[in-house]
Amino acid sequence: MKFHRAHLAYCTNIHPAGNWEETRHCLQTHTLGVRNLLIKNGILATNEPFAIGLRLSAHAASELLQGDQLARFRDWLAETNTYVFTINGFPYGNFHGTRVKEQVFAPDWTHRDRVEYTKNLFKIVASIAPANCGGSVSTLPVSHKTFKADEAIIRKNLINFADWLDDLSARTGKDLHLGLEPEPLGHIENTKESLAFFDRLTNETSHPTSLLNRIGINYDCCHFALQFEDAKHSLDALTHAGIRISKVHLSNALALDPRNPAAIAVIAGFDEPVYSHQVVHQNASGTLSRFLDLPDFLRATPSNLDGEARVHFHIPLDAKPSMPLGSTSDHVTDTLSWLGSHPDACTHLEIETYTWGVLPNELRRPVEEQIAAEYRWVLAQNM
Repeated sequence: MKFHRAHLAYCTNIHPAGNWEETRHCLQTHTLGVRNLLIKNGILATNEPFAIGLRLSAHAASELLQGDQLARFRDWLAETNTYVFTINGFPYGNFHGTRVKEQVFAPDWTHRDRVEYTKNLFKIVASIAPANCGGSVSTLPVSHKTFKADEAIIRKNLINFADWLDDLSARTGKDLHLGLEPEPLGHIENTKESLAFFDRLTNETSHPTSLLNRIGINYDCCHFALQFEDAKHSLDALTHAGIRISKVHLSNALALDPRNPAAIAVIAGFDEPVYSHQVVHQNASGTLSRFLDLPDFLRATPSNLDGEARVHFHIPLDAKPSMPLGSTSDHVTDTLSWLGSHPDACTHLEIETYTWGVLPNELRRPVEEQIAAEYRWVLAQNM
């Protein structure tokens, strides 16, 4: 759906699906259920096209490209008045119901499997995305710091990928672009590291302008808020450096005072075995400390820490955590405000609260109701 001059969707990575049949079932049930609920509540006009932020595993993407599956999917989109403009290509394999943690970063951009998977996603989005909105794919921040990846291989793979993507874009007549998604403890995790990485990347290619047209940043509000970044300053710095904002993830993190025993007791309830919940702590002097996962933070005697801690746990955009916890929703509203002042900087927006299956009971609602409420929250904001 349109939100001002941008396309707005929610990411279907909230729904467990490993293969194409499971993905298709989620689209027919949950996604159309969200669309119908928005129509019922007067948020979406009956005849207004509904955008889908698609998530496909490597297995599902391969299946969709077999036989007539993609043509049939394209027909289904037309029949249901829906469209796809973006695909989440961060998780390669299973993303629900099993331990994901830092393995969501594997295979990274040193591996041929990651390259081929991302090519498959672009073949799909290039085939089905409307020409007037183009197609984006978001991917991991190239690797995870604990993998100690060889960045020279990563840069070579991305430069070759940009050339391939530029050719695909020219052949299809669609604006296609890849967004690297900085995240705490990713190979690139904040604005400073993003700027430095793109500087190294463009210095190695003979076609820097072409590369910057095809590869940019997927700006996840939760991830940048975790780094205690100012949205306006971050987005200004990235765009002034010529780095494309490929997509914006509208997402929300948790915040707390680590000296408050009640806050520590409540945040401990968010520890769960599926996803990584990195913690970034900022002390009174502004120095940041990073913890690989929530248990690492809880073992670090947080009561000895001043300042504020933020936890990588995506909570619904409209959620108001009970005291003594807070959220980083201000970063989302600041991002939307910046987009309103820079309407051409990015037109791909995606609500991304994939943690529905592990939310504490007090924050969980039926999944369609949660997503519809997040749409209401976003549409009520100023741009």
